[in-house]
Order: sequence, then C-alpha cells, then structure tokens
Amino acid sequence: MEPDSPLSTLPRRAKARSEAHRKALRRLPHRKVDETLHALHDAVFAQTNCLTCANCCRTTSPILWDADIARLAKHLRLKEAVFMDKFLQRDTDGDWVFNQAPCPFLQADNTCSVYDYRPRACREYPHTDRKQQAGLYALTLRNAAVCPAVFDILERLSSTAG
Repeated sequence: MEPDSPLSTLPRRAKARSEAHRKALRRLPHRKVDETLHALHDAVFAQTNCLTCANCCRTTSPILWDADIARLAKHLRLKEAVFMDKFLQRDTDGDWVFNQAPCPFLQADNTCSVYDYRPRACREYPHTDRKQQAGLYALTLRNAAVCPAVFDILERLSSTAG
C-alpha cells in the first residue's frame, strides 16, 4: 500500500470525520434507520468491488464461532483442535480470532481460498445491510476506518443529514 493512498489514509480520515458521522447517525429517525442505511449500502456496493481492496482481510480478524470452526476444519480436513492450534488464538475478549493478519486464507488476487466456508462475520461484513442498524452504530463507525465502502456510506449520510 502506498503511503498516501486513499486506503492508507482511511483510518486518519475516518477519525477526523467520526464526529460528523456519529451526528449524522444520531439524526436518523429511529423508524428510518434500517431503510436509510440499507439504501446507502445498496448504492455504494453497486459501485464497489471488494476484490480491489480486501483491507478487512488484511487488517482485521473476524470472531469465529464454534460453527465457523467446525465448518472450516471439516473443509480443510483437519480435526477442530488441529485447525484451532494452527490458525486461531483468543483475543482480549476471549473470542477466537485468526492468529495472523492478513487472513491466512487471503490469496494474492484478494480472493478467499475458503470463501464458501468463511466465518459468519466475514459473510456479514461490513454489517451495513443487517437489520437493527441503530444497535450497530459503534461497529459501523469502527468499520469506517477499515472499509472504504463504509466510510463512503457515512459520508453520503453526512452530506444528506440536516
């Protein structure tokens, strides 16, 4: 990543804009939160190819649940304990996460070698199309520092918010 590329400056830009983004989220009428954010998600992701970025796979790790671990271990033909020893560690909250970044399954072309078996958190990332968005504001603000699409969603929201 180039030192002044849009991706390398994303955390700084997200931090600088976080208060404006937070205010825009707070101004959303509660009954319109999901509708508004889902429409912005659809508009941004209609123009976004995640394979050109993969910053989420390079810099963060999803939480892996028991079902994720079982599914990945089975796909890789490993015993769950072997899979866990080889690929996972506990984070500070005690959750299972990958023991390295970038993700051990991220390939050179930004594709995922276990895509059809990937963890639930990867399937749902960046979570801007999930229901009950009002409960995900903190996560959305954090994800804006990782995902250019989330940053764009929040920028669009900020520019339309009163």
